[in-house]
Amino acid sequence: MIPTGTVLPATDRESIRMAGAIIRQGGIVAFPTETVYGLGCDALNPEAVARVFEAKRRPSFDPLIVHVATRVSLDRLAETISVGDHRLMDAFWPGPLTLVLPKREQVPDLVTAGLSTVAVRMPAHPVARALIREAGVPIAAPSANPFGYVSPTCAQHVLDGLGDRVDLILDGGSCPIGVESTIVSMIGTWPEILRPGSITLAEIQEVIGLVVRAADVRTVAAPGQLPRHYATQTPVTILAAQGERPVLHGHERAGLLAMSALGHADERYCVIEVLSPSGDLREVARNLFAALRRLDAQSLDRLYVEPCDEQGLGLAIMDRLRRCAVSIS
Repeated sequence: MIPTGTVLPATDRESIRMAGAIIRQGGIVAFPTETVYGLGCDALNPEAVARVFEAKRRPSFDPLIVHVATRVSLDRLAETISVGDHRLMDAFWPGPLTLVLPKREQVPDLVTAGLSTVAVRMPAHPVARALIREAGVPIAAPSANPFGYVSPTCAQHVLDGLGDRVDLILDGGSCPIGVESTIVSMIGTWPEILRPGSITLAEIQEVIGLVVRAADVRTVAAPGQLPRHYATQTPVTILAAQGERPVLHGHERAGLLAMSALGHADERYCVIEVLSPSGDLREVARNLFAALRRLDAQSLDRLYVEPCDEQGLGLAIMDRLRRCAVSIS
């Protein structure tokens, strides 16, 4: 047995073997994906799933995503798969796309928050896929952080947030995409994007040939739909435009999260994080959560955030920032 909270290099085959054994035995393992780090367990073991909810302090009404390494695994999870779902799998799996499918009875209700559907994706990250194959079971995995806080994009983020509540952490370096997967549901009358991600609305429409519209969320049908999520402890204000100079109040200790390099120095801020000197949205997304964490550690009174254009990947970035900025009260 190894101590809880142990971090092992994901490049070591023995680390993957140990992690797979932990999953099979009902334990929980944090592992890298191309989006963020996940906190994984055997998706078909209700006791293991309950451990994930307990470790994250996640409410039971928020469903999990189940990760698979092959399409054959879907036979254990989904009752039916539509033609549109198959087309999206052909185009984007493995990759950062989650599909909402009618679930089989054997999928625990805790995984799906009692819904008749299950969210499934096939990650592209080689460590994630190696772990799923080694475990031999579908792996249910939300982000590996305390519920509602900024998502983790490296092993240290997991250790900082969950510590010894995790049986093992696989360190696979920084996540290359940095925002969670796009979630699509074909269950209703129209295909819906339940959560925007790096696979864009335009890319999805091109594949399925139907109008895909963002869901009007009244109940939580997929992860990441709560009004406040991905949130810092520091209050966040989103500026109206890049380059806006807000009025700072009194001796307010303020930080700035900038989308691109500033045209001039601004000494009013205690600290400034630039997500991408060139304004490349892929770089912005990759650096977003790590930068939010660094700023949150600065004991600021307020964090000001520049917006980006809500096209393509920018839609996912602004979705995360708006949920982060929602007031606790």
